[in-house]
Amino acid sequence: MVGLIHPSDLTAWRRWQTRRRGVRGMIGVVRARRHPEATGLRLARGGDHPAILIAVESASPSQQAALLAPLRHLPLEDVAVLLPESLTVPLPEHPWRTAPVTDLVHDPALGDVSAVLAVGHFLPAGAAAHDLARARRLPFGVIQHGLLVPMAPPLPPAAHLLSWSRADGEFWTSGRTDVTVEVVGSQLLREATVADAERLARDRMIEWAARRPIYLGQLHGAEIGRRRMVRAAERTIRRTNARYRPHPQETDLLSRLVHRWWTRQGITFDRSGLPLPRLEAPVIGVFSTGILEAAARGLPAWVDFDRPPAWLGEFWERYGMSRLGGQPTAPPATSVGEPSAAVARWLLRAAGVTNEGDR
Repeated sequence: MVGLIHPSDLTAWRRWQTRRRGVRGMIGVVRARRHPEATGLRLARGGDHPAILIAVESASPSQQAALLAPLRHLPLEDVAVLLPESLTVPLPEHPWRTAPVTDLVHDPALGDVSAVLAVGHFLPAGAAAHDLARARRLPFGVIQHGLLVPMAPPLPPAAHLLSWSRADGEFWTSGRTDVTVEVVGSQLLREATVADAERLARDRMIEWAARRPIYLGQLHGAEIGRRRMVRAAERTIRRTNARYRPHPQETDLLSRLVHRWWTRQGITFDRSGLPLPRLEAPVIGVFSTGILEAAARGLPAWVDFDRPPAWLGEFWERYGMSRLGGQPTAPPATSVGEPSAAVARWLLRAAGVTNEGDR
């Protein structure tokens, strides 16, 4: 079985990512060093003495489901949200007080914080929040917000992982004994799920077969070489007459050049901007979370990649993804309760906050 490439060494993981991203990765490192203000953070406080700190890195649907949905179940006066200065996220209606922050550990506004939640400690907001948790020996929760590959960043020391499944928890901990795991399920997939999705997909297979599928792009990733990803996408698109849906992060120069080349070659792009769960077409990808989102929605969804590496085959098996040409991927199992409520309950317990009812 293939586990994490770097199960505990964040420095080694960052070196690997920089090498895999090549020039793009080096440019990012240089920019961060020359312009540290670009990674400035700001703090949104719901009250004068928040007990819970949540670190948000992006406004992606996956992070909103993982980090912002729990706010529906928390007393907002007890919450502070840490995020990059340039980032705008849809916080719940509340009189938030927002201000830049430079020294989180010694910020007097956070003197009562007793529990921290992030997607990890490998990005600016999570790293700052982890410094605070480590300095004060606070519980540091890591919430899973997407599917896990061997190239995932390591968990912080002594973290409490809130995972989608037992299998994901075992995979991400990779045998470590300093990390605890609690299975809460996936809010992202729960929100995409429709009633009886498997029957819906089966009953509408003839209708789906007449529609052009959508191929989910992942050219931005470092997990598989770009050349192989380009060839795989071209092969599948030619075979199925699919439309290509670029990933929102496919904005680098090489990705844009590939897009232009494909356009000249007659490949059609899906630029509708519709959220993935609202698409009304079959879906094909390589290792995108969107495969499971589509399956949860009742859309036929498959994976396709010629001569997949061993880790990718194991990845497909762990998440029950079906290869193109067979039966569509079955809808993922969902938790009995709402995952975001389970995350909120852990935060309240960890911070020692008593909530008046589960909102």
